[in-house]
Amino acid sequence: MNILYPYIGVTDVISRKQAERLLKVFEAHLPNGSNYKFHVGVMTSYKVMNGLPTKFEKAFPKTRDIAGIFLPDGTYNCVHYIDYYGHGRPSFEDDLAEVISLGGENLHAVQLDMIWPDPESIGKVNGHLKDVEIILQIGEKAFDEVDEDPDELAERLDDYNGVVNRILLDRSMGTGKVMDAEWLLPFALAIRKRFPKMGLVAAGGLGSDTLQAVEPLLDEFPDLSIDAEGQLKKIKDTLEPLDTNLAEQYLIKAINLLC
Repeated sequence: MNILYPYIGVTDVISRKQAERLLKVFEAHLPNGSNYKFHVGVMTSYKVMNGLPTKFEKAFPKTRDIAGIFLPDGTYNCVHYIDYYGHGRPSFEDDLAEVISLGGENLHAVQLDMIWPDPESIGKVNGHLKDVEIILQIGEKAFDEVDEDPDELAERLDDYNGVVNRILLDRSMGTGKVMDAEWLLPFALAIRKRFPKMGLVAAGGLGSDTLQAVEPLLDEFPDLSIDAEGQLKKIKDTLEPLDTNLAEQYLIKAINLLC
């Protein structure tokens, strides 16, 4: 996948049947000529991969089941890897290689939900295994480390140029807290100015009732990708499994807004 197609994402997909149902809805409502893809996000973490106790047990699939969730056609398949305490972990290179392996032959991307992970390790792994896009999440603590300064954040990304394909701006980090797009806008503009070919993704509390929150970004970024998680659950809790009905409603409204 050499072209950075924009996408509409649903994260916490936990079964192939769920992915198939959501893809059917996506394809039924996508206008002819739109280049948006349906992003299927499947979660895992350092703890899950290493058999450690985790509070995410209900929301995350077994690692052995991840590859089987991803469909061969019509989707942009992504493993979201969480390790907020592992940005300096010596095993990161091996961990990332394992994440890519778990995604199987239909994997398109890995999203790193981490705090400024080692860019050299990312480049080594992705360069030696297969052509998988890397999405770097900029979450609350990553914003803090650059003093919430757009120019400083863009400069920090110099180290990731060439090894990261997309930047996800997400202060919510799966909690369902609705984004402040006006606050995010200067960061998105600074990134696009410095890295015009890098894909931009916005997330933070997006769902069928909150999609209007992203609108301030759309005038500047008509190719914006979005992702949703926390608002797609009956109980707005990242520990709960995805509600397929809420995900369907979100997809339809997101297509109407973006496409």
